[in-house]
Amino acid sequence: MRRADRLFQIIQILRRHRQPVTADAIARELETSKRSVYRDIATLMAQRVPIRGEAGVGYVLEGGHDMPPLMLTADEIEAAVLGAQLVATRGDAGLVRAAQDLVAKIAAAVPERLRPIVLEPASLAPSHRTLPVDQIDVGIIRHAIHNARKLAMGYRDEQGRATQRVVWPIGLGYLDSVRMLIAWCELRQDFRHFRTDRIAAIDLLEARFPERPAALRAKWRKTLPEMPHKS
Repeated sequence: MRRADRLFQIIQILRRHRQPVTADAIARELETSKRSVYRDIATLMAQRVPIRGEAGVGYVLEGGHDMPPLMLTADEIEAAVLGAQLVATRGDAGLVRAAQDLVAKIAAAVPERLRPIVLEPASLAPSHRTLPVDQIDVGIIRHAIHNARKLAMGYRDEQGRATQRVVWPIGLGYLDSVRMLIAWCELRQDFRHFRTDRIAAIDLLEARFPERPAALRAKWRKTLPEMPHKS
Protein backbone atom coordinates (compact mmCIF):
# COMPACT_ATOMS: atom_id res chain seq x y z
CA MET A 1 0.00 0.00 0.00
CA ARG A 2 1.36 3.43 -0.93
CA ARG A 3 2.00 5.74 2.00
CA ALA A 4 -0.53 8.29 0.70
CA ASP A 5 -3.18 5.56 0.61
CA ARG A 6 -2.20 4.44 4.11
CA LEU A 7 -2.59 7.99 5.47
CA PHE A 8 -6.06 8.16 3.94
CA GLN A 9 -6.99 4.77 5.39
CA ILE A 10 -5.84 5.80 8.88
CA ILE A 11 -8.24 8.74 8.74
CA GLN A 12 -11.01 6.40 7.56
CA ILE A 13 -10.36 4.00 10.44
CA LEU A 14 -10.51 6.84 12.97
CA ARG A 15 -13.70 8.21 11.39
CA ARG A 16 -15.29 4.78 11.77
CA HIS A 17 -14.77 4.60 15.54
CA ARG A 18 -16.04 6.83 18.32
CA GLN A 19 -13.65 5.42 20.91
CA PRO A 20 -9.83 5.71 20.77
CA VAL A 21 -8.18 3.29 18.34
CA THR A 22 -4.79 1.89 19.31
CA ALA A 23 -1.79 1.82 16.99
CA ASP A 24 -1.88 -1.98 17.32
CA ALA A 25 -5.41 -2.12 15.92
CA ILE A 26 -4.58 0.25 13.07
CA ALA A 27 -1.43 -1.70 12.21
CA ARG A 28 -3.34 -5.00 12.12
CA GLU A 29 -6.00 -3.63 9.79
CA LEU A 30 -3.46 -2.03 7.44
CA GLU A 31 -1.05 -4.99 7.70
CA THR A 32 1.85 -2.73 8.58
CA SER A 33 4.07 -2.08 11.63
CA LYS A 34 3.23 0.00 14.68
CA ARG A 35 6.30 2.10 13.95
CA SER A 36 4.86 2.99 10.54
CA VAL A 37 1.53 3.89 12.16
CA TYR A 38 3.28 6.18 14.66
CA ARG A 39 5.12 7.92 11.82
CA ASP A 40 1.93 8.26 9.79
CA ILE A 41 -0.01 9.69 12.74
CA ALA A 42 2.77 12.23 13.31
CA THR A 43 2.63 13.18 9.63
CA LEU A 44 -1.13 13.66 9.74
CA MET A 45 -0.89 15.79 12.89
CA ALA A 46 1.80 17.92 11.20
CA GLN A 47 -0.66 18.43 8.33
CA ARG A 48 -3.19 19.80 10.86
CA VAL A 49 -5.49 16.79 10.77
CA PRO A 50 -7.21 17.04 14.21
CA ILE A 51 -6.10 13.72 15.69
CA ARG A 52 -5.95 13.52 19.48
CA GLY A 53 -4.26 10.82 21.52
CA GLU A 54 -0.92 9.23 22.21
CA ALA A 55 1.01 6.00 21.84
CA GLY A 56 -0.24 3.24 24.12
CA VAL A 57 -3.63 4.90 24.69
CA GLY A 58 -5.19 5.30 21.29
CA TYR A 59 -6.20 7.97 18.81
CA VAL A 60 -9.45 9.73 17.93
CA LEU A 61 -10.34 12.04 15.06
CA GLU A 62 -11.93 15.17 16.44
CA GLY A 63 -14.92 16.84 14.81
CA GLY A 64 -14.55 19.45 12.13
CA HIS A 65 -12.31 17.46 9.79
CA ASP A 66 -13.72 17.16 6.31
CA MET A 67 -12.61 15.03 3.37
CA PRO A 68 -13.81 14.78 -0.23
CA PRO A 69 -16.82 12.45 0.08
CA LEU A 70 -16.22 10.48 -3.12
CA MET A 71 -12.61 9.40 -2.62
CA LEU A 72 -13.86 5.82 -2.65
CA THR A 73 -12.07 2.54 -3.17
CA ALA A 74 -13.43 -0.14 -5.49
CA ASP A 75 -14.67 -2.18 -2.50
CA GLU A 76 -16.37 0.88 -0.96
CA ILE A 77 -18.15 1.60 -4.25
CA GLU A 78 -19.35 -2.01 -4.50
CA ALA A 79 -20.55 -1.93 -0.88
CA ALA A 80 -22.51 1.27 -1.53
CA VAL A 81 -24.09 -0.12 -4.72
CA LEU A 82 -25.02 -3.42 -3.05
CA GLY A 83 -26.59 -1.50 -0.16
CA ALA A 84 -28.55 0.63 -2.61
CA GLN A 85 -29.77 -2.51 -4.40
CA LEU A 86 -31.02 -3.95 -1.11
CA VAL A 87 -32.80 -0.72 -0.24
CA ALA A 88 -34.42 -0.68 -3.68
CA THR A 89 -36.00 -4.09 -2.97
CA ARG A 90 -37.12 -3.41 0.62
CA GLY A 91 -37.39 0.33 1.23
CA ASP A 92 -40.44 2.56 1.04
CA ALA A 93 -41.03 4.69 -2.05
CA GLY A 94 -38.89 7.57 -0.77
CA LEU A 95 -35.93 5.32 0.00
CA VAL A 96 -36.24 3.50 -3.32
CA ARG A 97 -35.93 6.83 -5.19
CA ALA A 98 -33.02 7.84 -2.96
CA ALA A 99 -31.22 4.53 -3.63
CA GLN A 100 -31.62 4.98 -7.39
CA ASP A 101 -30.36 8.57 -7.17
CA LEU A 102 -27.40 7.45 -5.05
CA VAL A 103 -26.25 4.92 -7.66
CA ALA A 104 -26.62 7.52 -10.42
CA LYS A 105 -24.59 10.08 -8.45
CA ILE A 106 -21.82 7.59 -7.71
CA ALA A 107 -21.68 6.56 -11.39
CA ALA A 108 -21.39 10.21 -12.44
CA ALA A 109 -18.73 11.11 -9.87
CA VAL A 110 -16.26 8.20 -9.82
CA PRO A 111 -13.35 7.95 -12.28
CA GLU A 112 -14.07 6.24 -15.59
CA ARG A 113 -12.02 3.18 -14.65
CA LEU A 114 -14.29 2.54 -11.62
CA ARG A 115 -17.60 3.12 -13.39
CA PRO A 116 -18.09 -0.54 -14.41
CA ILE A 117 -18.19 -1.44 -10.68
CA VAL A 118 -21.27 0.79 -10.39
CA LEU A 119 -22.99 -0.20 -13.63
CA GLU A 120 -22.06 -3.89 -13.65
CA PRO A 121 -21.42 -4.85 -10.00
CA ALA A 122 -20.13 -8.31 -9.11
CA SER A 123 -22.33 -8.45 -5.98
CA LEU A 124 -26.06 -8.70 -6.63
CA ALA A 125 -28.90 -8.18 -4.17
CA PRO A 126 -31.63 -10.85 -3.88
CA SER A 127 -34.32 -10.61 -6.52
CA HIS A 128 -37.19 -8.27 -5.74
CA ARG A 129 -40.15 -9.71 -3.87
CA THR A 130 -43.32 -7.66 -3.74
CA LEU A 131 -44.08 -6.47 -0.22
CA PRO A 132 -47.60 -5.79 1.06
CA VAL A 133 -48.80 -2.33 0.04
CA ASP A 134 -48.66 0.33 2.76
CA GLN A 135 -51.67 2.57 3.33
CA ILE A 136 -49.56 5.32 4.85
CA ASP A 137 -46.40 7.22 3.91
CA VAL A 138 -43.56 5.34 5.64
CA GLY A 139 -41.41 8.45 5.18
CA ILE A 140 -43.42 10.01 8.04
CA ILE A 141 -42.23 7.23 10.32
CA ARG A 142 -38.60 7.78 9.33
CA HIS A 143 -39.00 11.51 9.98
CA ALA A 144 -40.46 10.79 13.42
CA ILE A 145 -37.55 8.47 14.29
CA HIS A 146 -34.93 11.02 13.22
CA ASN A 147 -36.63 13.78 15.23
CA ALA A 148 -37.72 11.73 18.28
CA ARG A 149 -41.40 12.60 17.69
CA LYS A 150 -44.36 10.54 18.87
CA LEU A 151 -46.85 9.08 16.43
CA ALA A 152 -50.60 8.54 16.78
CA MET A 153 -51.80 5.70 14.62
CA GLY A 154 -54.67 3.40 13.87
CA TYR A 155 -53.58 -0.21 13.68
CA ARG A 156 -55.22 -3.52 12.75
CA ASP A 157 -53.82 -6.81 14.01
CA GLU A 158 -53.78 -10.07 12.05
CA GLN A 159 -57.40 -10.75 13.08
CA GLY A 160 -58.43 -7.33 11.76
CA ARG A 161 -59.10 -5.87 15.23
CA ALA A 162 -58.60 -2.10 15.26
CA THR A 163 -56.83 -0.15 18.01
CA GLN A 164 -55.62 3.41 18.42
CA ARG A 165 -52.04 3.77 19.59
CA VAL A 166 -49.55 6.46 20.55
CA VAL A 167 -46.05 5.11 19.96
CA TRP A 168 -42.43 6.21 20.21
CA PRO A 169 -40.91 4.95 16.95
CA ILE A 170 -37.27 3.87 17.23
CA GLY A 171 -36.61 1.85 14.07
CA LEU A 172 -37.83 0.23 10.89
CA GLY A 173 -37.03 -3.41 10.22
CA TYR A 174 -36.88 -4.47 6.59
CA LEU A 175 -37.64 -8.19 6.68
CA ASP A 176 -37.93 -10.65 3.83
CA SER A 177 -41.68 -10.28 3.34
CA VAL A 178 -42.79 -7.27 5.44
CA ARG A 179 -41.64 -3.96 6.88
CA MET A 180 -41.87 -3.64 10.66
CA LEU A 181 -42.10 -0.54 12.84
CA ILE A 182 -40.27 -1.00 16.15
CA ALA A 183 -41.71 1.28 18.83
CA TRP A 184 -42.53 1.77 22.49
CA CYS A 185 -46.32 1.54 22.77
CA GLU A 186 -47.99 3.77 25.38
CA LEU A 187 -51.08 1.53 25.35
CA ARG A 188 -49.15 -1.66 26.16
CA GLN A 189 -46.35 0.05 28.11
CA ASP A 190 -43.83 -2.10 26.30
CA PHE A 191 -41.95 -2.45 23.05
CA ARG A 192 -44.04 -3.66 20.14
CA HIS A 193 -43.50 -4.53 16.48
CA PHE A 194 -46.08 -3.26 13.98
CA ARG A 195 -46.35 -4.30 10.34
CA THR A 196 -46.42 -1.08 8.33
CA ASP A 197 -49.01 -2.48 5.90
CA ARG A 198 -51.45 -2.87 8.82
CA ILE A 199 -51.18 0.80 9.87
CA ALA A 200 -54.44 2.35 8.68
CA ALA A 201 -53.66 5.97 9.57
CA ILE A 202 -50.80 7.90 11.08
CA ASP A 203 -50.30 11.37 12.54
CA LEU A 204 -47.02 13.03 13.49
CA LEU A 205 -47.39 14.58 16.96
CA GLU A 206 -45.58 17.59 18.34
CA ALA A 207 -44.68 15.70 21.53
CA ARG A 208 -41.18 14.24 21.71
CA PHE A 209 -39.88 11.13 23.41
CA PRO A 210 -38.75 11.48 27.03
CA GLU A 211 -35.66 9.42 26.06
CA ARG A 212 -33.23 9.47 23.15
CA PRO A 213 -34.04 7.00 20.35
CA ALA A 214 -30.56 5.45 20.72
CA ALA A 215 -31.18 4.75 24.42
CA LEU A 216 -34.56 3.21 23.63
CA ARG A 217 -33.03 1.05 20.92
CA ALA A 218 -30.48 -0.24 23.42
CA LYS A 219 -33.30 -1.17 25.82
CA TRP A 220 -35.24 -2.85 23.01
CA ARG A 221 -32.24 -4.98 22.03
CA LYS A 222 -32.03 -6.29 25.59
CA THR A 223 -35.58 -7.62 25.27
CA LEU A 224 -34.72 -9.75 22.23
CA PRO A 225 -34.20 -13.48 22.82
CA GLU A 226 -30.59 -14.63 22.57
CA MET A 227 -29.80 -16.90 19.66
CA PRO A 228 -28.40 -20.28 20.77
CA HIS A 229 -24.69 -20.76 20.15
CA LYS A 230 -23.79 -23.54 17.76
CA SER A 231 -20.62 -25.53 18.31
